[in-house]
Formats: sequence, structure tokens, C-alpha cells
Amino acid sequence: MKSSYRDLLAWQKAMDLVDEVYRVTRTFPKEEMYGLTSQMRRSSASIAYNIAEGQGRYTFREFRHFLRASRGSALEFETQLEIARRQRLMRNETVAALNERVGEVVRLINGLIAYLDRQLRTANRELRTK
Repeated sequence: MKSSYRDLLAWQKAMDLVDEVYRVTRTFPKEEMYGLTSQMRRSSASIAYNIAEGQGRYTFREFRHFLRASRGSALEFETQLEIARRQRLMRNETVAALNERVGEVVRLINGLIAYLDRQLRTANRELRTK
């Protein structure tokens, strides 16, 4: 039986990140509700969304595409963290902790991409030898 995206550690850790982002951004000023608060929530959630959607696709190539999009969302989120730090909306310790979390998710995503790259290379070699 095919595993679910819920079994992927990258997705689980991305969901943990989303939970933390929602918790932290509740303390942001109300004027940021439609600005940085919304952006940080959407970009962090997009990391998990893309992992789930990609895992549900039919090919390794499609999955890899969505993992790359997920990695892009993670980098977008890191930039938003820096903006929050510079605007003094978050303590340096909180920013560092969230950066560590997102870094872990990115490392897991990179590992999945590397795995899929190997699978695609193997499949291409097998096709050439037939």
C-alpha cells in the first residue's frame, strides 16, 4: 500500500512549524493581521501544502516539482522572519527557534528531492538499456 503524505517526516515537521507560526503571530499588532501575520501564516502553511500535494501526484517528477515549490515557500518564510525581527515584532530568540525549525524542514525536503533525483536517474538508465 502506498504511504500517505502524513507519513513523511518533512510534512509532520512542516505542520509543527505552522502550529508555532500561528501561536507566535497571535501576538503581532492588529494592524499586521492582513500584512505580515497573514503572509507568514500562508507561506509556512504552503510548505506543508506543497509536500502533501506533491506526494499525491502520479510521478516522481511531479512530486519533485512540488517539493521545490515547498522549499521556495520555506525561503519566503525565512525572509518574513527577518522582516519580523527587523520590525521588532518578534524576539531574536523566537526568530532563531523558528529559523531552526524551518531549516530542519528544508533539510528534510532536500533529502526527499535527492531521493527522487536518484529514482529518476535510475529509471532513465533502465529505459536507455532496454
